[in-house]
Amino acid sequence: MSNIPADLKYTAEHEWVRDNGDGTVTIGITDFAQGELGDIVYVDIEDEGSEFEKEEVFGSVEAVKTVSELFSPVSGELLEINEALEDDPELVNSDPYGEGWMVKFKMSKPEELNDLISDSQYSDVVA
Repeated sequence: MSNIPADLKYTAEHEWVRDNGDGTVTIGITDFAQGELGDIVYVDIEDEGSEFEKEEVFGSVEAVKTVSELFSPVSGELLEINEALEDDPELVNSDPYGEGWMVKFKMSKPEELNDLISDSQYSDVVA
């Protein structure tokens, strides 16, 4: 059974979103996603300052067996990339909701948070 924290929002594409309360969000992939991907060897993210619309690809995760695209759960500007993943991409495997976070976005349409799913709805997606 995957770890699905109740304080986060989720997408059907297996990303999690933490509302930081200041117009920004922290985004990563879920415990289920990292488990399905296997050992992550590389995380490739677009440049800081780039603008994305909801559901636009902002990067990819490369695992031993596959590459998976990362889709923006909200529209906004990519503010920060987790630089620790450059040297230690397996943080996504070991701590997907903590040290393995991927990016921070400044939201341009905060109302899009309402389109994301709850922990119980996400549990149904991965069941």
